[in-house]
Amino acid sequence: MRLIVGTIVVFLCVFGGYAAMGGKLGVLWQPWEYVIILGAAIGAFVIANQGPVLKAVPAMFGTIFKGPKYNQQAYVELLAMQFSMFRLAKQKGLLALEPHIEDPHSSTLFNAFPTFAANHHAVEFVCDYMRMLSLGADNVHEIDALMDEELETHHQEQERIVGAMQSLADGTPALGIVAAVLGVIKTMGSISEPPEVLGHLIGGALVGTFFGVFVAYGFFGPMATSLKGTFEAESKYYVSLKAGLLAYISGQPPVMAVEFARKALFSDVRPTFSEVEAATSALPATV
Repeated sequence: MRLIVGTIVVFLCVFGGYAAMGGKLGVLWQPWEYVIILGAAIGAFVIANQGPVLKAVPAMFGTIFKGPKYNQQAYVELLAMQFSMFRLAKQKGLLALEPHIEDPHSSTLFNAFPTFAANHHAVEFVCDYMRMLSLGADNVHEIDALMDEELETHHQEQERIVGAMQSLADGTPALGIVAAVLGVIKTMGSISEPPEVLGHLIGGALVGTFFGVFVAYGFFGPMATSLKGTFEAESKYYVSLKAGLLAYISGQPPVMAVEFARKALFSDVRPTFSEVEAATSALPATV
């Protein structure tokens, strides 16, 4: 919705304002200028980015359109899942978690929380560290460092996508100048034409500069910023998991480990202590 509303506002303000001050919209219709700019931008994008980034382009636009996929209810579910997992390990020992972490797709524990169960990376993150804990890894500082390394790698993978979009925003103004220069060259070839013809040709050439700046700062730049904000918001899902796991490994009881995880969330999606307490109280006694 934000993408649609923002796009409408940009178009109305730019083109509506231009028309309101007496500009002729027909002059802006220079399709070959747009082909030069957008075609060169797409080609440069392909040259600059590796296969994984190019494959992520469809999902990238989906992320921009939808925004962060986790709301407050999703975080309540995440905290309830952690409480249920920690409580089971506390009551029955880490061996009771083995069927769940070895076959998470069939786990009654994880499948009781559908948003979490649908997140392959989050499930893998939890299973990996609970498996390490069951194998005897209990040095909280070493596990903390390993988690940081894994989350940093995940962040870098996302930053490649943000950087690709930002490079597109940085490059299109220059490509607009390329299109404008080509338009001027075309105009110089018609220097013997009357002033009204030359004026039309020069105006068409300048559309290239306009369009390059327009798409860079009106769309590509904001899209890169939107992607970055969405990825940062979603990264808190993993940071919350990390905080809860480390608190449990440090010896905190399940209720306190979940509180550590809750405090790691942004305030706009962080459930209250009472909301988490209500969610955990409603959980079944056994899995």
